[in-house]
Amino acid sequence: MIDVLEGSPLLTLFLVVASGAVLGAIPFGRVRFGAAGALFTGLALSAAAPHLGAGMDIVQSLGLALFVYTVGISAGAAFFSSLNKQLPLLAAATASTVLAAVATIVLGRVLGLAQDLSLGLFTGALTAAPALDAAGRVTGTSAPSVGYAFGYPIGVIVGIVLVSTVVSRSWPGRKDTPALAGTSLDSTTVKVLHPVNLRDVPQWHEQQVRFSYLRRDGRVRVIVPGEDLLAGDEVVAVGMPEAVGAVTEVLGERSDRHVAHDRSLVEFTRLTVSNPDLASRSIAELNLPVRFGAVVTRVRRGDLELLARDDLVLEPGDRIAVVVDRSKLDDVHALLGDSDRKASELDVLSLGLGLVLGFALGLVTLPMPGGGSFSLGPAAGPLLVGMVLGALRRTGPVVWALPGSANITLRQLGLLLFLAGLGLTAGPDVAAVLTSPDAWRAAVLSAIVAVLSCVVLLVAARWILDLSAPRAAGAVAGFLGQPAVLDAANSKRADERIETAYATLFAFSIVVKIVLVPVIWNL
Repeated sequence: MIDVLEGSPLLTLFLVVASGAVLGAIPFGRVRFGAAGALFTGLALSAAAPHLGAGMDIVQSLGLALFVYTVGISAGAAFFSSLNKQLPLLAAATASTVLAAVATIVLGRVLGLAQDLSLGLFTGALTAAPALDAAGRVTGTSAPSVGYAFGYPIGVIVGIVLVSTVVSRSWPGRKDTPALAGTSLDSTTVKVLHPVNLRDVPQWHEQQVRFSYLRRDGRVRVIVPGEDLLAGDEVVAVGMPEAVGAVTEVLGERSDRHVAHDRSLVEFTRLTVSNPDLASRSIAELNLPVRFGAVVTRVRRGDLELLARDDLVLEPGDRIAVVVDRSKLDDVHALLGDSDRKASELDVLSLGLGLVLGFALGLVTLPMPGGGSFSLGPAAGPLLVGMVLGALRRTGPVVWALPGSANITLRQLGLLLFLAGLGLTAGPDVAAVLTSPDAWRAAVLSAIVAVLSCVVLLVAARWILDLSAPRAAGAVAGFLGQPAVLDAANSKRADERIETAYATLFAFSIVVKIVLVPVIWNL
């Protein structure tokens, strides 16, 4: 069997992926390893047959780049729009990394481990491949690589266990923004009891609700934004239940009938945004009320249902709810495209250009304190480029945003390739440390460094920063820079704050770890 696998690297790779999926689905108490199962099956297979890892470095780099780039694209806009609010979390991550460095220095000496091996264990326990590259140049030995390969699985296990335990908790999170995932919009018909202009309705003016149908004198039509409402009118309000309840009190009372059920003249339909010219355009820029007398009330993006605020920017594959006069329905269809097939197609040009820019940035060499240099590599480079392009959304005719389904598929594929490739290349080094007298000492140092730094970050997020459990779990995943930990959090709970926190800390934490490498070596 080994001979067959040595002659077919692709067979080996996908055997690890398939067997890793089986291992990842097995529950160990409340924890499932998920995609990280590919890492552990790869480690076991390559430890038994070291030659199976030949040529897997490029698979590992490609998978990692695909994963972090797609995360950056999806989280970039949210990150840059709330950067000022993220500064306390960045400070907490810095403190956690410094504490991990101090623990490495102290425990390394107490346990009698070689300094270069301890440095490798530090980079492995915090799963920082770019920091490993810096450690190799600073020490000039192969010991950091051995320590990294040994400490890496321990860091992954610690991260998965912690986020799986934390992510579903119900922390107050008073200083955190509420999650959009799992929320649903309410639609209510309101009977107007006194005349009022829509502009004088606070909930409409502040974009907390959208109005769609208007019933006046027994006739139903699409409401005109900003028009006068008369006593006896009935309007349909769409928004979060609290906002809909508040606007009902302002306008009058809840009606016994739902005007939206009257489809005699007005049609309610959901259309897919597949016209590339509309990607990265806001709802207001569509100008549907003026062009077609239509109103957009909701936007379905993946599993999220969003209120169609005027400033909401559309992405390829969004499903938008439109209320429109029947005579104009075909015109709206033509504008939006409404093709699921076209909306799910991958724009190879934007993906290729984005990855080219990401890999190019990863090759840029930056100086380190005390001499030497480092590069961001295939992890931080594509992530940073993805975040910037995700915030830009488009440049001229090039739309950087990826359709939601394509983004998720590429991300999952990249994650599996990365973990399988890493397992197949690191197995022999892990086996070498396991059979050495330093095995238990190395395991103790790696476990303490990983647990201590992650727990301190969680404590800071919970009791100092007062963040929600999902954002705290995403912060741990980003602090470790570990895709498998992020996958573990996402598999437990659907919450967009997980990915936002991951993207916030990923590249920043890598830079902090790299800067601390020469400090640990010289102390």
